[in-house]
Amino acid sequence: MQTEPFQFRTASGFSVRTAGIITKKGDQPAANYADLLGQWLKGKGIAISLNHIAPDMDILIILGGDGTLLHIAAEAARYSIPVIGINLGHLGFLTELTKDETEEALERIISGSLVVENRLMLKAGLVKNGVSQGYRYALNDVVINKNSLDRVLRLSAWADEEFITTYKADGLIISTPTGSTAYNLSAGGPLVYPGLSSILVTPICPFMLSSRPILLPANRTITIRFDAQDFTGQANIIIDGQASWSLRKEDILEIRPAENPLQLIVSPHKDYFAILRNKLRWGIQDNHKE
Repeated sequence: MQTEPFQFRTASGFSVRTAGIITKKGDQPAANYADLLGQWLKGKGIAISLNHIAPDMDILIILGGDGTLLHIAAEAARYSIPVIGINLGHLGFLTELTKDETEEALERIISGSLVVENRLMLKAGLVKNGVSQGYRYALNDVVINKNSLDRVLRLSAWADEEFITTYKADGLIISTPTGSTAYNLSAGGPLVYPGLSSILVTPICPFMLSSRPILLPANRTITIRFDAQDFTGQANIIIDGQASWSLRKEDILEIRPAENPLQLIVSPHKDYFAILRNKLRWGIQDNHKE
């Protein structure tokens, strides 16, 4: 559990000797660009590894979209390897640099100029009959949702020892500030600045309209109990878009801040609000006429 003040943004000198390049699986243009980028980095005297992560790496370069970065976030955070995302398609929330900006950004990093945002991650653990089923990590969110034909779920929630409520809904989203722009936003939850040390709990299609999202301090442990009517009931636990566990009657899901944040390298030329304006089209007039 985090007890120290959360330092969101850091800037310091940096030395790059080894770099990992991670490409979107099955993406040939990304693989082709990885070859070119690898040769460029080798020319700078930097050792390269493709689609492999090792504890001694100085940096990870992600070629793809936000989904590619989410896939490696837990491992990068565990080893405290700074990550930079290069989006080869449209601008992403996490992979914020374009292909054309890559060399300039890497030149700046290699020269020792580095700005890192420490993005809070979640650690989720499932307990069945008092037995832990292990842990998974999330940069965006942990989602509990029902099977398509199931009735509304009853999910009782606590923040540490304090009872919050029993949600009657199609599901529940527990997200980081980083994940507030993902499923949480689609479910009507608020946008949360990524520098806030907080955890957001958002019901999905709640039975009662008065059941609203709640923002909690990130040093709390969120406990969810599945109060199904019988043991035939089942819900799905999805972590950063990946199916992880099935939740059954009286199972307990515990979510707390992870031990290590993701160290996300950011561009000095793009701030969080600029990315929001671009992705959400804030302030852009719709010229479509009936």
